[in-house]
Amino acid sequence: MTSLVLFGIFLILLLINIPIAISIIVATLATMLLTIDTLPALTTLAQRLAVGVDSFALLAIPFFVLSGYLMGQGGIAVRLIEFAKVLVGKLPGGLAFVNIISCALFGSISGSAVAATSAVGGFMVPAMEKEGYSRPFSTAVTVTAATTGMLIPPSNILIIYSLASGGVSIAALFIAGYLPGLLVTALLMLGAGYYVKKTGIKTDNTIDVGKFWPSLFGAVPCLFLIVLIIGGIIGGLFTPTEAGAIAVLYSLVLALGFYKELSARDLYPILLKTINTTAIVMFLIGASASMSWLMSYEEIPQAISNSLLAVSENAIIILLIMNLILLAVGTFMDVTPAVLIFTPIFLPIAEMLNISPLHFGIMMILNLSIGLCTPPVGSVLFVGCSIGKVSISSIMKPILPLYAAMLVALALTIIFPGISEFLPKLLGLI
Repeated sequence: MTSLVLFGIFLILLLINIPIAISIIVATLATMLLTIDTLPALTTLAQRLAVGVDSFALLAIPFFVLSGYLMGQGGIAVRLIEFAKVLVGKLPGGLAFVNIISCALFGSISGSAVAATSAVGGFMVPAMEKEGYSRPFSTAVTVTAATTGMLIPPSNILIIYSLASGGVSIAALFIAGYLPGLLVTALLMLGAGYYVKKTGIKTDNTIDVGKFWPSLFGAVPCLFLIVLIIGGIIGGLFTPTEAGAIAVLYSLVLALGFYKELSARDLYPILLKTINTTAIVMFLIGASASMSWLMSYEEIPQAISNSLLAVSENAIIILLIMNLILLAVGTFMDVTPAVLIFTPIFLPIAEMLNISPLHFGIMMILNLSIGLCTPPVGSVLFVGCSIGKVSISSIMKPILPLYAAMLVALALTIIFPGISEFLPKLLGLI
């Protein structure tokens, strides 16, 4: 009954377009009032909201958000695109590959799929259209490729999963995201290549070798941020939170001093956007933490675990059900609240199936990332369509082979845990 009240109210509020954080709080409070006296319920809710954001690791989020905005407006995206053009731009379907690689590179540096969609899509969609690609296909490539930034570090959602899972190493999660992220990138390129070949788009295959070194020189300072952050964390030079602060400092030097794409007067609106984004994320984390506490208090995860185990004792069947649920959840819920709400529910089941918390986290985030570019509530899909100036219905046909590529990547990651765990084990992080 408690589960029905909690999730019933939550879903009803979502259906009438109440913001997710408010829906979570209202559903949690209403359920608390049914099980706890009024005053203790209000006090407990307030405590859980505060405790939910009382974590040193979460300080990394505003730092990485700020560095992402600095990178996005500091000329980084253009230089990464130019470098990607030299690498693969003249292959058949080359501009689609450039788009995918640029989104992967910028998404990994900014840590945001929406930022990658905005920065890369604003440049690449018109460029692809000029070369004969349709706007719907160009937009579809952008919105799917932008999700790779959720896996390739530094990624804010990996930090949030570490919090929700009860302390999986952020450094291990960062390293674990590389191979799955690169796998998604490679399969998206195959999907895009298939569509280009099927539709018969022709491109110039001559390669301008003379542009390689200038483009490499322009891109190396951007790419060095990844080496600096990941190398420093693995080497024990600084924590992920300290790495976020270093990323901000490095981005400032790059944008203000090296590329000179930003001036001091540009910093104020960037700081305001950072504050706004951080406030939204932290409020969402606090709200989700209160719901997670209530679910634990009412033993809802145990009840769901028992229900799933009652369906079948076959680990493959249970894992399939969990992933189908997450795929459905991802179509109407953003990744952050989904991770915060469903990690406490599904992680204990995964551990019963001898799936490590590290592998489960990568699997879960890859699964939910598909929802970012899936109707009806895919945030990256809406941003991409807005930038590409196309309707959602128009990109459904060209996006299908890209969906298939992402699902294949998810299946391979689930079946072969080594894709997630190989690098962390190699570096002694697990």
